[in-house]
Amino acid sequence: MRRRQRFGLVASLVFFGLVTSCKTDSGGGDPDPGPSVEFKPTPYAWKKPANFPDPVYNFSKNTLTQEGVALGKALFYDGLLSRDGTISCAFCHQPSAAFAHTDHPVSHGIGDRIGTRNVPGIQNVAWGSAFFWDGGINDLDLLPISPIQNPVEMGDSLKNVLNKVRNNGQYRALFKAAYGTEEVTTERFLKALSQFMLTMVSGTSKYDKYARQEGGTQLTESEQRGLTLFRQNCASCHQGELFTDGSFRNNGLAMRLVNSSDYDLGRYLITLNLDDYNKFRVPSLRNVERTPPYMHDGRFQTLEQVLNHYVNGVTDSPQLDPLLKKSGSAGLPLTRQQQQDLIAFLRTLTDYEFLSDRRFQPE
Repeated sequence: MRRRQRFGLVASLVFFGLVTSCKTDSGGGDPDPGPSVEFKPTPYAWKKPANFPDPVYNFSKNTLTQEGVALGKALFYDGLLSRDGTISCAFCHQPSAAFAHTDHPVSHGIGDRIGTRNVPGIQNVAWGSAFFWDGGINDLDLLPISPIQNPVEMGDSLKNVLNKVRNNGQYRALFKAAYGTEEVTTERFLKALSQFMLTMVSGTSKYDKYARQEGGTQLTESEQRGLTLFRQNCASCHQGELFTDGSFRNNGLAMRLVNSSDYDLGRYLITLNLDDYNKFRVPSLRNVERTPPYMHDGRFQTLEQVLNHYVNGVTDSPQLDPLLKKSGSAGLPLTRQQQQDLIAFLRTLTDYEFLSDRRFQPE
């Protein structure tokens, strides 16, 4: 039953994407009111960090404007998007935690209900091609539908949320500023949220300044040793300047029940491919120091515990990633000093400018 429900959600979102991409009113879809002739929104100066690859997101289908970003930010921080008005996007995605959540091992939402997975950060989503731990969403513009309609997160329906937004006086002016008219449509609503999330670019950490040779930034001896160890042991999965290859892998976590009878089987719940059994998306390690607890179920509280897992706790299985068996046995052969050096390097990925940026804070 659980597999069918999850597959049905993905299928419905794909269908929804096709519907909302339509520009006509036929079939009862949202109207496309069209902006007025005089409408001239203010371009948003989005900038790619020099050491980053080109983004994946197609900005041509959702041009960023200052007014669109402001609308998206207002929606992001508004509990109106949940059934009882208590849960906003920012309730789980907190700026000080790189838009992750550190209060609970797994998500909790409407009525203090508890979910099954740790809340991932939503920084650098312009480079994302799949979202959530299982990759169940592959279009940023569709991402908000899942938490809004999840009964243990925001617990509402998209239709009801749109009606609440339409009936809320403050949004008429915001939608008109962003789109030229006051009409609230699914496409406008979702793309405004995307616009705000797309501005969440984290690329000014100590590591970034070192990589770009800015201001003579240097790594300490321990950080430099950690970088070397990282490239030797971790960078195959946590690749490039985004520190993730975006793939789905089994990293040897022992399976745990998420309720009295079910295991979280990860990517397998989306694909039903046995090769994806107990595989989860490789997370970015940017700001990892600020985003505990760790892993898809939040089972580790510290970076030390994470590294201890890779050294001593990897569970072997047919789906275990081969990179964790290079030495002939499961795990990574790291000394205590090497683990400390790795953690020293990981802390250079903390982007204090991003975490304190007033543009991302609530008004």
